[in-house]
Amino acid sequence: MLTNPSTPRGDAALASALRVSLARLNRRLRKQAVGHVLTPTQLATLSSVERNGSMTPGELADQEKVQPPSMTRVIANLEERGLVARSPHPNDRRQVTVSVTEAGAELLKEERRLKEAWLHQRIKELTAEERASLRAAAPVLEKLSMM
Repeated sequence: MLTNPSTPRGDAALASALRVSLARLNRRLRKQAVGHVLTPTQLATLSSVERNGSMTPGELADQEKVQPPSMTRVIANLEERGLVARSPHPNDRRQVTVSVTEAGAELLKEERRLKEAWLHQRIKELTAEERASLRAAAPVLEKLSMM
């Protein structure tokens, strides 16, 4: 028997089903990575810098919800690979800012291309009704991701 989705128990069942489905989808998408060059934390950090522009290590740590020493290691690894560059902070000589290099931007572009190609192929295998359901759900999933 299906639980009524308008009840708290139905909401809990929906939350559980979404959690499992999104975790599986996320794992499948991660497998499409460019040679698994970066850890998920490194990739998220690189994406944050690209999306937000130059940031201090402290701002990045806050953005990615990690401790500053952990972020320092992530930045050092990305810099060693030539994916980010450090520059003096424009207003505070004690700090630096981190920005994405051309190589970092290219890696992100290829990551996205591979993941979107894989997802596009899976979506093409769905029925027209299933694709319409996904189109309707996309803004709601986006809203959940921002809460």
